Amino acid sequence: MSQEHEVDIRFVVHGSLVLIHGLTTVGQEWLDENLGSPETQYWGDAIAAEPRYCGPILYGAQVSGLEVEVIR
Repeated sequence: MSQEHEVDIRFVVHGSLVLIHGLTTVGQEWLDENLGSPETQYWGDAIAAEPRYCGPILYGAQVSGLEVEVIR
């Protein structure tokens, strides 16, 4: 039996825009520390990013031990 893991960060693909949601405290803190800057664009409580930037963000989150999910 496999153990379910809580998703920390969710990437929701909307064509030319990806919304990145921090779903747990750990996930949100990671996003704040690694992506938070005056240039960061938000859509509600999600970070809005172009798809070309999401690969390195997703990889960085996984290397940091976070559970990520991509919804297309």
